[in-house]
Amino acid sequence: MNQAAGSKPVFSFEFFPPKNEEGAERLRRTRQRLAALSPAYFSVTFGAGGSTRDRTLETVLEIQREGAVEAAPHISCISSSRAELLELLHTYREHGVRRLVALRGDLPSGAGGGLGEFRYAAELVAFIRETFGSHFKIEVAAYPEFHPQAANAEKDLEHFRQKVAAGADSAITQYFYNPDAFVAFVDRVRAMGIDIPIVPGIMPITNYTQLARFSDACGAEIPRFVRKRLEAYGDDTASIRAFGTEVVTRLCQRLLEEGAPGLHFYSMNQAAPSEAVWNNLGLGELRASA
Repeated sequence: MNQAAGSKPVFSFEFFPPKNEEGAERLRRTRQRLAALSPAYFSVTFGAGGSTRDRTLETVLEIQREGAVEAAPHISCISSSRAELLELLHTYREHGVRRLVALRGDLPSGAGGGLGEFRYAAELVAFIRETFGSHFKIEVAAYPEFHPQAANAEKDLEHFRQKVAAGADSAITQYFYNPDAFVAFVDRVRAMGIDIPIVPGIMPITNYTQLARFSDACGAEIPRFVRKRLEAYGDDTASIRAFGTEVVTRLCQRLLEEGAPGLHFYSMNQAAPSEAVWNNLGLGELRASA
């Protein structure tokens, strides 16, 4: 696996837009703690079918006003017209946003297909490039264990190739716990001539029931030994978190040793789980000595 050997790793954290002012205040405290780690950016998700459109915009603009860390909004083409996307992108440009995460997006529950004017993320990436040139750095999604809706592995790889050909600068993966899946995926796309950075997405483990539900929905495999250990802890939250931190730390160590260009933490709007992994990895010392 060859991922820009010798370059400085890039670290980032993802948030979802809060539902109310109480959640917004919690997220502000989380951002303040994670900003102290000097990440490259904070990304902000976009709900299924555009369900968090306004809250995503508000959160992104607040991060931009704070000025400590760059904001990277998720942009989804599901349930969005060309005109709506253009207005949103102009707003982000006017507020100094320089990085986007361009996705097809999830359909809202119970919705049929065909929502929006773009069917695939590659079309959205091409639209952004054609309209705004090189203003935005565009991140796209990658799936080491393959997208759950993909017809097969080859078609999933082809969809990824199309996003890169349309103008993606780099990719963030779906979370996973099998480092070999990531290494094999990167090797495969490198063999296809794709050379953009591919940053692994990292999901800290804090709640087994929630993790199992997420993983079943998105096709992320939880290794049997991890699943069984987590099941055995039952409601022992402290043990789940301690074991989860150990598992995720080992995963990140392996990924960085293999040459991963950075780590993108799915924070779930919490600081402590990502901080625990960060500290175990000694990333603060690494940054200080760089």
